[in-house]
Amino acid sequence: MVARAGLSYRFTHAITRKPADSVANGLRAVDTGDPSGDAFRAEHELYVKALQDAGLTVDVLPQLETYPDSCFVEDPAFCLPEGAIQLRPGTVSREGEGKEIRAALDARFDKVVELPGSGYVDGGDILMLDDVILIGLSARTNREGADAFAQLLKEWGYNAEVCETPEGVLHFKTACSTLGEGVILATEVMAKSGFFGERKVVVVPDGEDYAANVIRVNDVVLVPEGYPKTLAAIEAAGFRTVVLPTHEARKVDGGLSCLSLRFAGKAA
Repeated sequence: MVARAGLSYRFTHAITRKPADSVANGLRAVDTGDPSGDAFRAEHELYVKALQDAGLTVDVLPQLETYPDSCFVEDPAFCLPEGAIQLRPGTVSREGEGKEIRAALDARFDKVVELPGSGYVDGGDILMLDDVILIGLSARTNREGADAFAQLLKEWGYNAEVCETPEGVLHFKTACSTLGEGVILATEVMAKSGFFGERKVVVVPDGEDYAANVIRVNDVVLVPEGYPKTLAAIEAAGFRTVVLPTHEARKVDGGLSCLSLRFAGKAA
């Protein structure tokens, strides 16, 4: 099991799904008002364009009214160059999303497998680095699911570690992201966790914890709008940024990483 340079941020493809009007009924830890389907779709279009501008071919799946949280495609699947893994989200209302995204995975991958066993894993709890894949336990990812996922990754030749996500953090990646090249962006509590070893950690400034969820896509880092201190810290660390609105996604506990499956894949 060896490090693969650029595994965590060098991508050619992405899969996304348009937000549905039913997103107003989406899951949330704190109610700050219902997101608007129209406003969310407008923000999503900017998101898709940013991925395309970064060099990705983007599959945009149609909105799925049956599943309010279905635009957060990162949670029911995980993609690697070798293939895709269908996960099992840890919320009853999202259990059918895996079946809905299967055709899109089959269209892009020769190998698609399901998470073994009966445990739960949400993609938002998986942080892929170039040399290790970290799996955070949470209310949405249990020990059975995390261990089964880690074992599958090891069979595919990847180093995987299961982590105890700090209390109060919804998803592991709610509080951290990879900026690539051995640099992590993390909230203060996550930075002190010890999960990141000797890697450089850029700490999110006070009051901007939401901005810990960013995505490095090839040569740019996509950053949520409205967090100037975090933006400055990322740029000071030497990374080029693109700012995107995530106001509607935030109302249902969503962030930039949740809205796409990003991978290095075969040509269309």
